[in-house]
Order: sequence, then structure tokens, then C-alpha cells
Amino acid sequence: MKSICDVVGVKYPIFQGSMAAVAEAPLVGAVSEAGGLGILATAGRDGKWVRDQIHQIRQITSKPFAVNVMLLSHRTEEVLKVVVEENVKIVTTGAGNPVPFIGPLKEAGIMVIPVVANAHQAQKVEDAGADAVVCEGTEAGGHVGEVTTLPLARAVIQAVNIPVVIAGGICDGRGLAAAFALGAQGVQMGTVFCASQEAPIAQEYKEAIVNCQLTDTVVIGREIGAPVRLIKSDAVKELADQIKGGLSRDEFEKLNLGALVKALTKGDTEEGIVTIGQVAGNVTAIRPVKEIIESVVTEAKEVLNNLSAF
Repeated sequence: MKSICDVVGVKYPIFQGSMAAVAEAPLVGAVSEAGGLGILATAGRDGKWVRDQIHQIRQITSKPFAVNVMLLSHRTEEVLKVVVEENVKIVTTGAGNPVPFIGPLKEAGIMVIPVVANAHQAQKVEDAGADAVVCEGTEAGGHVGEVTTLPLARAVIQAVNIPVVIAGGICDGRGLAAAFALGAQGVQMGTVFCASQEAPIAQEYKEAIVNCQLTDTVVIGREIGAPVRLIKSDAVKELADQIKGGLSRDEFEKLNLGALVKALTKGDTEEGIVTIGQVAGNVTAIRPVKEIIESVVTEAKEVLNNLSAF
């Protein structure tokens, strides 16, 4: 099996999570330039915006980057058309069935890396021609599944013969070393990149991350089939109470997005909401992307070199 670095053409086996309203050109370009794989989030965006972001990324770096496509979006075809026209080489997918899209994208010369929720999905996309998969445990921020990273990763890695990248609860070299020990080819990190200097979001949002403790996040929305991990706050409690009072999934998603944008763009972390993973409790500083990636790689090498043999 080829390494994930060889598959996507990057120096380090580190993917940046495709966080809506965060994973935009400044962050994506910085991650790719530093040797990882930057991934552009396109949720809710139109083709013109996506094309402009691709152009901005290419002004920052000439290295590989990916575009994440949310397959349940009404703009999926529009976004994919731009991806093909702009000769983007890597697509990651989420929120929908990627199988019908894999063949056409591969025919267009595009590598496809779906995010999967279980081993069965991983096998399905492998059979359809996926180049690799990302599996994300419930420790992650934003919309999450029900299985933690460790058992999910083990199941997916055993099920497929393509590279597996794991996500959820990873922010440093120890996490990368643990991924290798499981048999994964790399990691995807989101929360730690939210707290990077290059992330195009409010400083208050980043400070909320570095001030977060391991027990400061909560998952709400399970009752309506839309579980989301957030930092605990009065606004989050109010939203959870509205769900108990009969708030629909569509209404919840609208309120959730509005409150998230308020925190991301205006820095209002009291009336807005902060969507991050449990690993925020391990993120203690706002740092440049290059420093984050280099520290992950250095620490992983040290940990792996010091592992004791049986």
C-alpha cells in the first residue's frame, strides 16, 4: 500500500479538517505550504466563491490542496464543476453518499477521499475506487457520530486496503504516533488549526479554544439526528432546551449556523457558539500553522523512537 503522503503528494501525513467558515484560503494555503494537506470547506458556498478561494490558495502555495464537497448540498454539482474546471487534484467528501461521484471524479483525474462513519461505508467507497478514507470519531468538533476514534479507526483500518486517515481528538505528535500504532497512514486535525494565527476567524474564538478544559464541551442535537459538539455555554444550554421543546432539525441547523457565524466573525462567544473538539483541552496556545505542523512531526518522531518493545 502506498503511503498517504505519496498518494496526495504532501510532505507530512497531516490533513487539516474542512471546518465551515474556518477552512478558507488563508488557512488552507498555510497548511499546504507547511507540508500538510489543506482542505477548503465549501458548505453552503456557490461556485463563484469556490473558484475565487481556489485562486487565492494558489497565490499562497503551489503545493497540493483539496476541496471538500458536501454531497447533500443543492450546490454540489455547481461546486464539482468548478473543481474540475480549476484542475483541483484532490476532493474529500462529506454529508452524503460519495459512491455515485467517485467514478466521474476519477475519470476527470481527481483523487477522491471520502469521510466515512463506519467500516461498511469504508468498504463501499473502496469498492467504488476511493483513493483513501478519513474516519472521524465522536471526540471531534461540529457534527459528530456516536463512536469514539479508537474503536472506529481499528474497525475501518481492518476493513480496507487503502490508506486510512483518522480524526477526532488529535492535536499533536502523540496523536500522530498513536495513529501509526493503530495502522493508520495519517491524521486529520481541526481544532488545533482553528487556534492558528492564520485561521480567518475572530481572536475571541481562538482564545475560547485555548482556554477550554477537556470537560468543557458537550454534544447536543442527538434527539433530532443532528449531534453537534460545542463548548458549554448559556447559549448552548438554551439551544438544547429548545430541542427538548420540539425544535425541528431544520430549525436547529439554522439557529446553530447563525450562532456559529456570530462567534466566528464577530467574536461573540456568549450569544454565539463555539464548535470545537474535546481536544481543545490540550490546545494551550495560538500558534502559526508552520509551527503547529513541525511540532507535531517532531514530537511524533520522538514518541515513536522511545516506544518500548515487548
